[in-house]
Amino acid sequence: MKNLTEVSLHHKGLAWYFIIVVFLAGFLAYFRLGRMEDPSFTIRQMVVTAAWPGATAEQMEQQVTDKLEKRFQDVPGIDYINSCTRAGSTIIYITLRDDVNRADIRPTWRDLRNFGEDVKARLPEGVYGPYYNDRFDDVYGSIYAVTGDGYSYEELRQSADRARRLILRVPSVQKVELLGVQEEKVYIEIEKSKLSALGIPPTAIAAAVKTQNQIAPSAMLETETDNVFLRVTGTFSDVEAIRETPVSAGGRIFRLGDIAAVERRYADPGETKMYFNGQPAVGIAVSMEPGGNVLQLGEDLNRLIARIRAEEPAGLEINRVSDQPAVVEESIGDFVSSLREAVFIVLLVNFLSLGVRTGMVVAGCIPLVLAGTLCVMYALGIDLHKVSLGALIISLGLLVDDAIIAVEMMSVKLEEGMDRFHAACHAFNVTAIPMLTGTLITCSGFIPVAFSVGDAAEFCESLFPVVASALLISWVVSVMVAPLFGTYLIRVRKPEGGDGAPVVLYQTPFYQLFRRLLGWFLRHRGLVLIGTAACFAVSVFLLRFVKQEFFPPSLRPEILIEMRLPEGSSKKATDAEAARFAAFLDERMDEIDNYSYYVGDGAPRFVLTKNPLTPAPNIAQFVIVARDVKTRKELTAEVRRELADAFPNVRVNLQLIQTGPPADYPVMLRVAGEDKDRVRELAAEVAGRLLTDDNYTDVHLDWNEKSKALRLELDQDKLRAMGISSQELAQTLYTEISGANVAEYYRGDRTIGIQLRLPEQDRGDLETLKELPVYLGAKGYVPLAQIAKISYEAENGVIWRRDLNPTVTVQANILRGTGDDAAKKALTMIADLRDDLPLGYTIEPGGSLEDSAKSMEDLMVPMPGMVLVIMTLLMIQLGNGKDMLLTILTVPLCIIGISAGMLLTGAAMGFVAILGILSLSGMIIRNTVVLIDQIRQHLAEGENPWDAVVDSAIMRSRPIMLTAATTILSMLPMMPNPFWQPMAVAIASGLLVATVLTLLIFPSMYAAMYHIEEPEKE
Repeated sequence: MKNLTEVSLHHKGLAWYFIIVVFLAGFLAYFRLGRMEDPSFTIRQMVVTAAWPGATAEQMEQQVTDKLEKRFQDVPGIDYINSCTRAGSTIIYITLRDDVNRADIRPTWRDLRNFGEDVKARLPEGVYGPYYNDRFDDVYGSIYAVTGDGYSYEELRQSADRARRLILRVPSVQKVELLGVQEEKVYIEIEKSKLSALGIPPTAIAAAVKTQNQIAPSAMLETETDNVFLRVTGTFSDVEAIRETPVSAGGRIFRLGDIAAVERRYADPGETKMYFNGQPAVGIAVSMEPGGNVLQLGEDLNRLIARIRAEEPAGLEINRVSDQPAVVEESIGDFVSSLREAVFIVLLVNFLSLGVRTGMVVAGCIPLVLAGTLCVMYALGIDLHKVSLGALIISLGLLVDDAIIAVEMMSVKLEEGMDRFHAACHAFNVTAIPMLTGTLITCSGFIPVAFSVGDAAEFCESLFPVVASALLISWVVSVMVAPLFGTYLIRVRKPEGGDGAPVVLYQTPFYQLFRRLLGWFLRHRGLVLIGTAACFAVSVFLLRFVKQEFFPPSLRPEILIEMRLPEGSSKKATDAEAARFAAFLDERMDEIDNYSYYVGDGAPRFVLTKNPLTPAPNIAQFVIVARDVKTRKELTAEVRRELADAFPNVRVNLQLIQTGPPADYPVMLRVAGEDKDRVRELAAEVAGRLLTDDNYTDVHLDWNEKSKALRLELDQDKLRAMGISSQELAQTLYTEISGANVAEYYRGDRTIGIQLRLPEQDRGDLETLKELPVYLGAKGYVPLAQIAKISYEAENGVIWRRDLNPTVTVQANILRGTGDDAAKKALTMIADLRDDLPLGYTIEPGGSLEDSAKSMEDLMVPMPGMVLVIMTLLMIQLGNGKDMLLTILTVPLCIIGISAGMLLTGAAMGFVAILGILSLSGMIIRNTVVLIDQIRQHLAEGENPWDAVVDSAIMRSRPIMLTAATTILSMLPMMPNPFWQPMAVAIASGLLVATVLTLLIFPSMYAAMYHIEEPEKE
């Protein structure tokens, strides 16, 4: 290889030009890079819905869900299919395998649509759908709530809709959705006594309203100059016009308003409701285009919302509910602060150890490498976020290694009397290739995360390009820029009276002590290696006591609370319970920035790492934004106590937002099989065993209790005699109780349904159900009890399935420890039950434990490739199988430090920690390669093997310890961050032990491998 240092020193002007260009480009790139809180990852999920009014959950499952799921399973790339079937509706979640390429996801969804349309013809008559949502991954990072005391829902909607139209014009806005909009209806309610007395069939009322308001094609007159349309009046202009509708029955004409109450009001039961700080609200959810700058979008939205607020009428307010730009700004600010701290620590270590002038050489290289890395990030489209900034901090401890090695070697040669130019060029000749090999090996440690699949790997995928680019740029800087800086800055003093031999330079008390210690290790290498093996065995044993956690909770201030009433509960009951809890929160507004809640559904996906809830009448979700993280912890304890004491009949799930792929509960065990009742029995047994351990709390099944139902056993003989069918009777009951749409009323941009039904007092009491009037044509009306026997029963209100099998998930929160550890313990508690399951039944882990195991499997797939690359690089560099084997054997020994460090700090072993261990392996191999190369140089100079090993370890001790110190100390700013703490602890503790391994244990291994003995003293 051409001596790049010589090139740089011979063309100093050109070198300085590129240094300035890279600095300026990096500065500009920093301000142009996108800003995000978390890196994006692909949600490989599509939602398909269908409805069949009047069908039970069982009928819906068998006739709709099952047919669709069976067809969807034929779509290539499907991982699994979940479905939630309720009376009259089904929601099917289709999830793709992780190995499906992102570019193939949209075409796959198109195939799935086509498959669904194939099934549509075979679905029962009366089924609506299927409908497809392939934008399930949209993130609404900015959410606003329109509230106003004394304002109606319609006025709130109009204000929100106006704001929506304006927000859509803002650059980078992709989609704006309104939340909590309440549908209006015109209700025609006629008392059952009047129906019976007048003998007016419901069909007569429906026909009168529909024909009166129906819009027919208009005639057009074509004159010589113009087209003139004929507009016929008669459509409803207001509710009073509906009241004036004539109804003919029994030879008489009635005015609709005389026989029925006609009112325009909000639908009952209503749509999903949204509340902000206890007030009814209409939400505005804003989604950003991919690749947009969230901070710029936040500034644009702030300006626009401020102008909208200024023009709103008094009492109408637009409040901020979720502000992702502010969260991103704070998150990036924290990481940039950590980066500054890491830079300061690295500089301080270098100045203290190398001296001011030599330290300035290394200090000048750091910003240049960072600037070059920012340019690469901009070119590759990598935004500034939690992972990319963390990767920069990790790189910071590594990127100074090459510069330190280069200036160290240059300083040594200057002390030996060599001139500056030749000292700098000699450093390249001696260290450049080993450093490059070590750099490539360190980069290779990140190969698994770069080439594995899955959400976790995709979440952390920017680690590899950022670290690799930083290390490769640092190597270029160390061989071309560091020597250039060194020619100006490094000043050394030649040892007085020395002959220039390296040994003279290493005679300080520290080096003399280290020489004696190293000699003892080499002479007692058998004992040393046995002790090392014993320590390794103990550390592997201790790993079982390290906490296991896939991804830790984030530092976001939100507390998510899911309230779930018993199956079959009405939306009114859910709304009432949520209002009671809102009153509790109103008393603690000094601890809360704001809170919002949703009845009948959950919050939209306002952060990528939180899945939205499945809509149901019996659920409500609160999103509480605490003042800060400390307040969040205190508030969480208060909320837990209140929910446990005041809401005993409500199933509650309290969550914090995760930093990685989401899971609904820490412990999730899926029980699946063919028979629903048997599956329930097994799930109940699993839950019972969990309840014997006091660490598990909120233990429940995701579906268990049945819904209440009334069974009408019709007298078919009577019905046939009276000329009415079961279908007609069912339609009559549906109209009278639930209400049937008979026409539409047009008002502005709203299409309002006109619904016919009985008033509340005639349809809301189970005791009077038997008195409901049933129209029998010429026979008039008769009470329902005369033609049907009414009885009570229970039916499945909801049916969850996974891959065609009924599946009950046992869910639990925990009081202490981590979710992965608790889930593993739960599996141990039911091991005998799992081993004795009938054919076709399974009990499998779900949630974070399943995701963690799957991610580890995915991470292991590229591992052979990583090992092959590292071994190939070692063979190219070392050219010796023994040396390669020795180098590989040093890597597992870092477990000694990792297990101790994680146990002492309480850090959890998870996906991020595994990444740290992989990167640590590259660092260890890198130091070992440089040490072996130094030994070979001494051997080539004629030294005996014993002295070559000792002198090499002594000569490399300073740069190895210095680079280890900078790497370890640069991890300190990452320790307080829960996301990066496991990786920081793994790297710092592992590298601390690895430094001892490199300088003391590895020479002993090398001496044992080559049977090196101490020469006899003359």
